[in-house]
Amino acid sequence: MIYDDRKLKEECGVFGIWSAQEDEHDPVRVTHTALYCLQHRGQEACGIAANDRGVISVTKGLGLVSDVFNEKNLAKLSGNVVLGHVRYSTNETNDQLSAQPLVISHMKGNLAIANNGVITNAAVLRAELEQKGCVFHTKSDSEIIAYLIVAERLRSASIEEAVMRACERLEGAYSMLVMSPRKLMAVRDPYGFRPLCIGSLDGSQVFASESCAFNAIGAKLVRDVKPGELVLVENGEMRSIDMAMNRHRSHLCVFEYVYFARPDSVIDSLSVDIARQRMGAFLADEHPVDADIVIGVPDSGLSAAIGYSNRSGIPYGVGLVKNRYIARTFIQPTQRAREDAVRLKLNAMSSEIYGKRVVMVDDSIVRGTTGARIVSLLREAGATEVHMRLSSPPFVAPCYYGTDVPDKKMLIAANHSIEEMTEIFGVDSLGFLSLEALEEIAKSCSLDFCTSCFTDKYPIVPKNDGPVSKYERKLD
Repeated sequence: MIYDDRKLKEECGVFGIWSAQEDEHDPVRVTHTALYCLQHRGQEACGIAANDRGVISVTKGLGLVSDVFNEKNLAKLSGNVVLGHVRYSTNETNDQLSAQPLVISHMKGNLAIANNGVITNAAVLRAELEQKGCVFHTKSDSEIIAYLIVAERLRSASIEEAVMRACERLEGAYSMLVMSPRKLMAVRDPYGFRPLCIGSLDGSQVFASESCAFNAIGAKLVRDVKPGELVLVENGEMRSIDMAMNRHRSHLCVFEYVYFARPDSVIDSLSVDIARQRMGAFLADEHPVDADIVIGVPDSGLSAAIGYSNRSGIPYGVGLVKNRYIARTFIQPTQRAREDAVRLKLNAMSSEIYGKRVVMVDDSIVRGTTGARIVSLLREAGATEVHMRLSSPPFVAPCYYGTDVPDKKMLIAANHSIEEMTEIFGVDSLGFLSLEALEEIAKSCSLDFCTSCFTDKYPIVPKNDGPVSKYERKLD
């Protein structure tokens, strides 16, 4: 059991910089700083690859940015074009080899890739490449993408042409950065499932999964990479290439706004904090209740709680305090230990909630394994009533585009009614945000939302279902 098991795992985070030679910023140090700001998107592994006049070196490993990098190994990296990556694996093994950026050498030069997303036809592509003699060292989709790009590069006039031809073979979600000896490319899938934005740092061009990374390095947000767009930087000059892929209705993952992204990010023209406050306001409209205080479950529930409070007129308060020094992947082997771990991570503020009717706002319920324990904390701290409000609809289906929404049998909302969940959590009432409200919020975004995990309707049907690989079956 994962300690923070009531939450979904974040997506990966990517960062890239093309630094002008006269720029006073050290691109390796800039990338290192940016990765700290993207750490919430992946805590399992991280890496930095630097391009020094066509020679690409890389440092990567398992753990947080602070665990992997130090002055000694950062000093070994140099170059004016740099990629960075923080990783959370969804259906892949978390090992040293799978850490990104992935760096490979081929007969036309070096190549580095940092990717965020999941390729839904990866199994089909991998089998095809293996039939042609490709040998894979990881289970990562990025290695498949790398092989496709290299194969296309051998018969293409340029690396950007090779990347575009490789993308024609890919299905699913990918927001990736590709670095060749002379060029840096940012590519986003035609659906726009995962975020990717462009920034400017003095004379340098920068790219990141979220704009919050720009704030820390002093860069300015220019715009988002459009779905189906390849943005190329060569000799410091940036140009856009429309990959002319089949036009689709955009499907940006709505959970970027619900939970994944930092509240200080702006994704596809919509502030994450404002989106969450609007979710809270719609919750107040759809599920009003007589109460004395509104509290949020740290951290992603706080903005929605403020929105609920502002719309309902019920005062906002700090009812739960988070211990930020507990590791996110803190493993507890027994039920009692897991309950103790919840108390270590969250503490209820009795001075705020004693004798009060409490509205507790959280972002979502997935497995539902810790909801009852948090409610118990509030009861023990003296709350006379607890009304749970969720700033997303019920999860009823798995995700195939990079979010680790589990199988339906593990989703509490797919197997229990509202009345049953109300009893399971021990709350006085329970309310979820409606899909109609999400559609209203999407009107402020430049892209439409993907809501497959709430509707069980998918824009791309995955092609990876099939028997377990013979390499993953133990011998009899």
